[in-house]
Amino acid sequence: MLRPYTVLDCCDDRGELASMVLGDLGADVIKIETPHGSDSRRIGPFLQDAPELERSLTYLAYNRNKRSITIDLDAIPDRDRFLQLVQRADFLFESDEPGAPKSLAARGLGFDTLRTVNPRLIYIAVSPFGQDGPNANLAATDLTIAAMGGPVSLQGGPDRAPLRLSVPQVWRHAAVEAAVGALTAHARMRSTGKAQFVDISAQCAMVWTMLNAMDAAAIQGFDFNRRGPILQLSVLNYPLVHECADGHIVARPNGSVMIGVVAALVEEGLVPTEWLEEDWATYDKRSLDGAPINHTDIAVLEALRRFIRRHTKAELFDLGLREGVTFAPVNTVADAVDFPQLKSRDYWVDMPLPNGTTATAPGPFVRPSNAPTDVRRWAPSLGQHNKEVLAEIEADARPRDPLPPPQPDALPFAGLKVVDLSWIGVGPITAKHLADHGATVVHIETEDPPDRLRLGGPFQNDQPGLNRSQFFGDFNTSKLGCTLNLKNPVAIDVAKRLIAWADVYLESFTPGTVTDLGLGYDVASALNPSIIMVSTCLMGQTGPAAHYAGYGFHAGAVAGFYEVTGWPDRPPDGPWIAYTDTIAPRFLATSVMASLDHKRRTGQGQHIDAAQLEMALHFLTPELIDFHCNNRIATRNGNRDPGMAPHGVYPCAGDDQWCAIAVVDDEHWRALRTALSEAASSEQRNIEAAWAADPRFDTIAGRLQHQDTLDEHLSDWTRPQTPAAVMDQLQAHGIAAGIVQRSSDLLRDPQLAHRGFYRHLDHPEMGRIPYSGHQFTIAGYKSGPRFPAPCLGQHSRTVMRDLLHMSDTEIDAAYAAGAIS
Repeated sequence: MLRPYTVLDCCDDRGELASMVLGDLGADVIKIETPHGSDSRRIGPFLQDAPELERSLTYLAYNRNKRSITIDLDAIPDRDRFLQLVQRADFLFESDEPGAPKSLAARGLGFDTLRTVNPRLIYIAVSPFGQDGPNANLAATDLTIAAMGGPVSLQGGPDRAPLRLSVPQVWRHAAVEAAVGALTAHARMRSTGKAQFVDISAQCAMVWTMLNAMDAAAIQGFDFNRRGPILQLSVLNYPLVHECADGHIVARPNGSVMIGVVAALVEEGLVPTEWLEEDWATYDKRSLDGAPINHTDIAVLEALRRFIRRHTKAELFDLGLREGVTFAPVNTVADAVDFPQLKSRDYWVDMPLPNGTTATAPGPFVRPSNAPTDVRRWAPSLGQHNKEVLAEIEADARPRDPLPPPQPDALPFAGLKVVDLSWIGVGPITAKHLADHGATVVHIETEDPPDRLRLGGPFQNDQPGLNRSQFFGDFNTSKLGCTLNLKNPVAIDVAKRLIAWADVYLESFTPGTVTDLGLGYDVASALNPSIIMVSTCLMGQTGPAAHYAGYGFHAGAVAGFYEVTGWPDRPPDGPWIAYTDTIAPRFLATSVMASLDHKRRTGQGQHIDAAQLEMALHFLTPELIDFHCNNRIATRNGNRDPGMAPHGVYPCAGDDQWCAIAVVDDEHWRALRTALSEAASSEQRNIEAAWAADPRFDTIAGRLQHQDTLDEHLSDWTRPQTPAAVMDQLQAHGIAAGIVQRSSDLLRDPQLAHRGFYRHLDHPEMGRIPYSGHQFTIAGYKSGPRFPAPCLGQHSRTVMRDLLHMSDTEIDAAYAAGAIS
């Protein structure tokens, strides 16, 4: 889909996944490395028995579909070659800290210089907090960015420190968001005719992993707090992790689960036969409304847990497939590799390794029908393509497609038409991206049931209501809301007219549902041959588990994210709520934008099969390869890191206040000792800080060996102080430290305010409220949200009259027939 485009990758491990995504979609990606190699070549885990600069499994994971060229920017001939590459390129990614002495900008090769070389260049800068602002130059690591971005505050139990995921995730989120920003800016370049600068904030990317907690304090009046593996939906709260015979599963104990398993519970003698007489289909609503129920929620939970403990993960998953129950095994990376659904879809690819062996690695993140993604080449050795790329530089400049007349004020996707028949998270977030940047998006709901996010908090003033949920609101800004009863043939006719009108059609029903409704791709493409249709679900459109109807927390368990979140002496804790719903939209939005560009050039539409599980597994690629290479299974390890110590979240003064601290190396350890010494305000404090001079802690090996002791001493130092005081003292010495922020903190975070992250909009029922914004900014352009999320059915008549040009008579007849509410 992106075959005409050239991408320059000047990133280390903090941004390499971005250009890999574009490479997988067909772009020619040239990896620019110093003669000593990218720093990512020195990031573990490592492959044994391979050349020194070819051993990094992280490098191997995120540099496929790239060519490597070595450039010494301090040498004039190489600098000239670099500028020649820039002249030919369409995109350039870099991940230097703002103001770093070896950054492109510090070398006089920043955006202002390069856009004179290439007036159509899309320049994407990935950094911890953005390129400017009060926190732009803070020292940062995966741990401290996750803390300041918010998700750490939500993960773990209340009796211990808040948690990050035990494997790095921050830069993987930021990098895929950089791919989203790149294609958004490319669309804007085509409107304006000018080069674009995209500023990616890893902190903002992590805020979005909070899902319904991003702005909760402003909406409901209080923060969500960590309670272990509990699904918190304001008025609805469910325990998710349950012990089984050979590990753990994730399941939401409710009436819909009981429909599928109550007969088995009776058969195994776990509950009396009268449980068969309960109306489980209405159980949850009756329980929530306070209506009479025969069995308490506690009794249901205990009965299910007794049943679950008797069976293995595989038995429960198979039972769930047969009975329509969403039991999700808490998989390790080893389990994920053997997962039958992935094997049946031929998902895995054999990655050749530099030592002559192979490893199993994730395959395509989406499956488009007319421009398949594939692995054309594996991660390159250092300078492998020097001669090849240099020869291309000497060749004639490649032709570029002409730009339309410039429209400086046009939004990137102005004129694009989208029908959004998806719900919950992945589809709506993807459609929201297009809507916020100018597309006309119609979000289709039924009244019974509406989009299920309307039933989850936070609710305005903590009062539930279909139009009061900001869980729904944040994911559906800038859209028109239309209700159609898809059981009604008149409504199906209206839906077909919308599909014929649209450029993009998203749906997230169980596979086969839209086909049964008469709205499948065969019908859609007949109505609109160039339509781009997206079918997204948990497991994909094919395979034995295609009909598995779950949520992002189920996919998170199957992929392996629950296994790597928590404490080693406790059951899995899990990421906050529906973790894969924060990963998949980034891959999917990029794929949709690539499809639109492909359609612009070729006239071809697509049907994209987007399995959320398959997209999410790319965030565990190094760990999956590590299992094959070293037989090492990534697991939960609290907040510790295999290469840094101290590395944790430490208690501070106040109610549940914490600060994350990461000492990267021996130099930073010496800086910490200096900070502790300077902070001592009395002889007693000097005595208390003397522990840091213990020679056992002088090396990383010694600190890793004595982490418990380090953590005890450091906790004693942080406990009397506020998180801000701890962060400020350590940051003054260049040590990565960050406040563990909740939504109430984020809403007054000076860096987020500087970036205009939260946008206040006037909602018809909720009033003036904040909406979470985008994770990137584009210079000279104020992106959406453009207007608030719709109330249920708010724009039904408008959509039919103004977009479909239906007459008042036709519209009234549709209402009278019950097709529209």
